[in-house]
Amino acid sequence: MKKLFAVLMIAFLVFTGCSKKGESGSSETAASSSAGGAVAINSAVLSELGLEQVNGIYRFKQTQSITVEVFDRGLDGGRTKPEDNFYTKWIQAGMLKDHNIQVTFKAIPRWTEVDELNNQLAAGSAPDVCVTYSYATIQSYANMGGVTDLNPHVNKYKDLFPSLWGWLDNEYINYNRDPTTGQLWSIMAKLSNPTRINTFIREDWLKKLNIPVPTTLDEFYNALVAFRDNAGTLLGADAKMIIPFSHSYDVGWRADHLFASFIPSNVTDKDFYVYGFDDRHLTRPGRVAGETITKSGARILNKWYNEGLTWKDFALYGEGDTTEDNMMKSGYIGAFIHSWDQPWRGGNDSITQAMKSLAGPDANYIAITPFKNDAGAAQKYGYALTDRNVFFPASNKNPIAGLLYLDWITKQDNLSFLQLGEEGVTRKTMSDGAVQTIAAVGEKIQNSPNNIDYTTTINGIRMPTTDLTVKSIALGYTGIPVSVVDAGYHASAEPRRTMGRPVVGEIAAEAGMDQVLKSKRDALYAQAITAPIARFDAIWDAGYKDYLNSGGQAIIDERTQKWNQFYGTKTSIE
Repeated sequence: MKKLFAVLMIAFLVFTGCSKKGESGSSETAASSSAGGAVAINSAVLSELGLEQVNGIYRFKQTQSITVEVFDRGLDGGRTKPEDNFYTKWIQAGMLKDHNIQVTFKAIPRWTEVDELNNQLAAGSAPDVCVTYSYATIQSYANMGGVTDLNPHVNKYKDLFPSLWGWLDNEYINYNRDPTTGQLWSIMAKLSNPTRINTFIREDWLKKLNIPVPTTLDEFYNALVAFRDNAGTLLGADAKMIIPFSHSYDVGWRADHLFASFIPSNVTDKDFYVYGFDDRHLTRPGRVAGETITKSGARILNKWYNEGLTWKDFALYGEGDTTEDNMMKSGYIGAFIHSWDQPWRGGNDSITQAMKSLAGPDANYIAITPFKNDAGAAQKYGYALTDRNVFFPASNKNPIAGLLYLDWITKQDNLSFLQLGEEGVTRKTMSDGAVQTIAAVGEKIQNSPNNIDYTTTINGIRMPTTDLTVKSIALGYTGIPVSVVDAGYHASAEPRRTMGRPVVGEIAAEAGMDQVLKSKRDALYAQAITAPIARFDAIWDAGYKDYLNSGGQAIIDERTQKWNQFYGTKTSIE
């Protein structure tokens, strides 16, 4: 009923003419582009926008007000309020001084962000600057008039936003621009580093059992069996608590490296796109005849589950739950796949630091690459280094103010302060230019790694060179040797194949399906992985058929049609 109410509310806004979608429907807007639609910023343009130029900075003559979304990650352990802390106050003071814009931050729960944004967009109460990983949510509300077309603003007045354009350039700013209508519903934030996921294993357990670091799937499996069979040696009185391998309910993320090993090394750009709409790659064809990569991987997880090698209760704990992290901190989990730096995040409260205090100083996780494809490579795949989508709801009355905010936080000096803080307080610059983070306490503690929740357009430290970036990243983890982090960085980033991304415009079949298909996907994983081995195929095939019939196949069909429309018989993008 809540979702139906949301849809009806937006539909009502469109019907009564309150939306902004009409602004971007003209041929004039469609023709406007970063290549030919920009205007020179002169006194007449500034006057039209209510701006003036003071010491080279564009500033509103009259004070403007905007609200900005920030993720609430539900953290404890001395964290500050995400919408009201040292860094938000610093941003607010800087934006008022430089651009005469008052900024108010509005917290959105990170783990239920899509549902919360749905509700707030429907009610007209969403922040002026919104952030989400779900483009389908943006497209759905754009179709109903609930989202501002950014094309007439960010492209037309591009010279107002030099830092934004300097960092994101045309590729990321216009990443989601419709090739037919010219409409641009969101700006794509950018990853500064090509890291994503790693496979971790307890190095101290390997040494204790005299097991070489696994380099293949079979060796990884044998290590898990050894962990299970030697639980008493590894955990003593807590032997029954052992979990050789752990993944959460979000199997598509937490088994990514295993699944990706089944992607054929000769995969085409076309297949990667057509079957890549689900960010957990559920429908992607694999190298086992007649199976998706996820069915092949889930079959292995099903085997491990039935052999007592995995966490039995993985499906019972949802988004934001800390049960699994707490088991890692207690030293019970032998291996897992997760975000590339997961064991080291959180300073003194990181998984590794907590585990050392409970399980002994030798306890530690290292990143490994045991899952190889048909060419023998631990291959990583992806498009450009995309991150979050930044969009403005139709209720945003001043898109230029929102874009000036994005430009301000992207400016290198402001970015460096937000990411690394103050010299001698939260950072120490080394002789070679690398920066070591000093663990913050009190008001200057960061609620997310390098304050990524405030550096909206960039995820990850940005330094002059890759070497300095990697070293600075490594120096930022409390009590973790630089060599361990450096190895983890390269394990996650290499080898990487950047796939060609087609520009085909909206896929109408995806609208409104994001959460529906996500729920079915997660239920499919839970049911198939926990099934008796003899029942795996029947349960997987039935659940997968339901997923396709519930909208998945329609998306595949439309993506295929769009590819054929724009690229014909080509299978790659040059």
